[in-house]
Amino acid sequence: MSKVLMGGLAAMALVVGAVPAMAESVEFQLINNSSYALHYFYTSPSNDTNWGGDLLGDDGTLEAGYSGTVTIGDGETECEYDFKFVMDTGAELVVPGINICELNSYTLND
Repeated sequence: MSKVLMGGLAAMALVVGAVPAMAESVEFQLINNSSYALHYFYTSPSNDTNWGGDLLGDDGTLEAGYSGTVTIGDGETECEYDFKFVMDTGAELVVPGINICELNSYTLND
């Protein structure tokens, strides 16, 4: 897992790769349009009860008003994923059933 800073915007990546027709490695823009900094971002195939590792890394944060590139490269062939966001306030948001194979961007709002 690596974290790349580009022009002050945090970009998160597990594995670099192009977007395939099926999952395995999927890249999309994560836009933090909320009023809070995003401290943790977890994903999991919807048919799995365990969350993957934090895609922001140990010292990663996606500040309010910023965006970054996310790559889910866990080798899964599933397209339907659940997302879990944990904000700097400790508030958690779980969004189930997102089709990552068709996802170009995801916007996090208040």
